[in-house]
Amino acid sequence: MTEDEREVESPCNRVCTIDLATGYCIGCLRTLDEISRWHAMTNAERAQLVASLPERGKPRTAQGT
Repeated sequence: MTEDEREVESPCNRVCTIDLATGYCIGCLRTLDEISRWHAMTNAERAQLVASLPERGKPRTAQGT
C-alpha cells in the first residue's frame, strides 16, 4: 500500500471543546463542520485538512502589532 492509498487518520485526540473565539476544537483544531464531515471526505480532502491544522495552532497576534 502506498502512502497515497493509506487512509488519513483523524486528528481527534478526545479533547473535544470548541473555542468560541476561533470556532476550532481546542484538541484537534477542526471546526464543527469539518469534524462532522470527516467520514464523508475523500482521503485527499482529509490530507489537505490535516496539513492546514498546524497553521491554525499558531498564536495569533493583535492587529496592528
